[in-house]
Amino acid sequence: MAIGETQVPKGTLIVTGASRGIGAAVAKMAGARGFRVGVNFSRDAQAAEDVALEIVSAGGSATAIQADVSREADVLRLFEFAHRDLGPVTGLVNNAAITGGFSRVEEVSSETLTQVFALNVVGAMLCAREAVKRMSTRNGGSGGSIVNISSRAAQIGGAGEWVHYAASKGALDTFTLGLAREVAMEGIRVNGVAPGHVQTGLHAASGDPDRMTRLAPTIPMGRLGTPEEIAEAVLWLLSPAASYTTGAILAVGGGR
Repeated sequence: MAIGETQVPKGTLIVTGASRGIGAAVAKMAGARGFRVGVNFSRDAQAAEDVALEIVSAGGSATAIQADVSREADVLRLFEFAHRDLGPVTGLVNNAAITGGFSRVEEVSSETLTQVFALNVVGAMLCAREAVKRMSTRNGGSGGSIVNISSRAAQIGGAGEWVHYAASKGALDTFTLGLAREVAMEGIRVNGVAPGHVQTGLHAASGDPDRMTRLAPTIPMGRLGTPEEIAEAVLWLLSPAASYTTGAILAVGGGR
């Protein structure tokens, strides 16, 4: 065991928005590495069931759990269900998010702002709140790890496209730093991963399916990332190998 390392069993990991993209990659990799995985989804039950089935078929343990994490009642149900079916929660990956589509700030609606911040910020904070209640040694827990999925947009700003989305991820980064310091002495590490341009359906869902092809040449490494490359960073932060890492926002963007 490394100096200062707290030995925490892998236990149950909740991954929000895990039916596709980065969330699905994280859930599958976590299942392969010994976590019992709560595969959260909001709408696409079949996709989430497929992710859980893949984990189980490979010898792991997983269950799909429906919850809209922007709703407090759903968050409470998510954690209760995961604990009941999989065991004590020792990890959380806050991945669920929406972009709110492409628009300039002068054109963005209050409805879009409310939806984006309700899911990307409030939802992540509610999930983290429930995770801390269960994991904190101050509350009798055995410790654990939280990883918030941010975006390089938080640093770049998203001008002309999605400043609203970038701002929500900037808020998530501030939350990551503050919570990490708040619970550092309670056996909980809190970190973030900030992906750059990754091969997922996010941009097509936002209304611009060709965006990644156009932007790939602007990436210093000259290519898009994969969901599995982001998942590797997340799993490292969840692991004992990152035992002295908390309050970090790890950029995984090919140099962007």
